[in-house]
Amino acid sequence: MNRRDFLATSLGATAAGALPIFAATNRIDRSRVSAITDEVAHSEEESIAFAKKFDLQWLSLRDIPSAERVKTPYYSLEGDELKKAVRAFKDAGIRISFLDTPFLKFGLPGTEAVRKTPEQPDAREKRIAREKMQFDARLDDLRKGIRAAHAFDCTQVRFFAFNRVAEPESLFPRIAEIVAEMADIAQKEGISLLIENEYSQNVGTSLETAKFMKLMPQKNVGINWDSLNGVNLGEKPYPDGYETLPKERIHNIHVKGKSLLDYPEHLDWTAILRSLDRDGFTGRLELETHISGDQQIPSSHASMAEILRLLGTQG
Repeated sequence: MNRRDFLATSLGATAAGALPIFAATNRIDRSRVSAITDEVAHSEEESIAFAKKFDLQWLSLRDIPSAERVKTPYYSLEGDELKKAVRAFKDAGIRISFLDTPFLKFGLPGTEAVRKTPEQPDAREKRIAREKMQFDARLDDLRKGIRAAHAFDCTQVRFFAFNRVAEPESLFPRIAEIVAEMADIAQKEGISLLIENEYSQNVGTSLETAKFMKLMPQKNVGINWDSLNGVNLGEKPYPDGYETLPKERIHNIHVKGKSLLDYPEHLDWTAILRSLDRDGFTGRLELETHISGDQQIPSSHASMAEILRLLGTQG
């Protein structure tokens, strides 16, 4: 065997041997699964018990779980309240993977969101004033989110793209400017900002997400892909929506209960997981049950059991 044949044979064997190693390293398993606490429980203690039941290492934070549906965002906690929350998860051995913050989920001042019903003049006046206050506070809110992220030892924070207008893409350059300022602040603090596609927002579909991300060269701006959030805008989540996304920028994925269980919105997660592995996804799957009422908690347990069952079938 000459040197060229030897090298070709050796490199071929090395490559063939490397593929299973890469796949094993990249494979999504239980260690990369999370759940939003106020989706799966009605108290902080119940959310920790949920994680323990399913042997999860991670949870994600939006609002403090409450049976009364009182909304207190974790990112807004300060002082002793923040320290108490941090201690509760740390003592339980649970890490925090993502802060599902509501940043920029309001109307961009100077724009008019699409509405299903007419808005009364007094309501419009109050809304405009409220949105201006929210916009003016955006950087202060971001800094609060960064402070909370540091406290929870979490590096990823969610944002949106303002309430949806009639021609969303016309606002992409302006939104990109606003997000770039936020990204610069976050980058200095070691924080990544992940945009979530949401049908009520200007970035609602996977395709719109892909187009928006072309305006965001910042390396600390990524995607929190919610597969079902574009359905109301006529998108077929998989494979159509998924294939439009820049795969290397997907860092977190919301998994809705209805996409897992016996609902019309059910998705082929076996195929989706296979594609994620193929495309080198290294982030986490995050359960956002999104089934309300008496079925919320039972559906959360059923959904997590299905996620883990699906992961167990992946070879």
